[in-house]
Amino acid sequence: MSATFELYEDREGKYRWRLLHRNGNILADSGEGYATRQKAKQGIRSVKENAPDAPVETV
Repeated sequence: MSATFELYEDREGKYRWRLLHRNGNILADSGEGYATRQKAKQGIRSVKENAPDAPVETV
C-alpha cells in the first residue's frame, strides 16, 4: 500500500484522521474533530466509499 489512514486523538480530546503516504507526507485529513473514535472511523469509511475514483476538477 502506498497510503495509510491514521486515527488519533488531538489535544482537545477529539478524534481525527489523516491519510499518510508511505513516505510520511500527509495526503488528506479530516478537517474536523469528531466526538468519538467511532464517528472518526465513519468519516474514513465515507471517504473510502464515496471517493475511490473521484474526478479532478480545475477551478
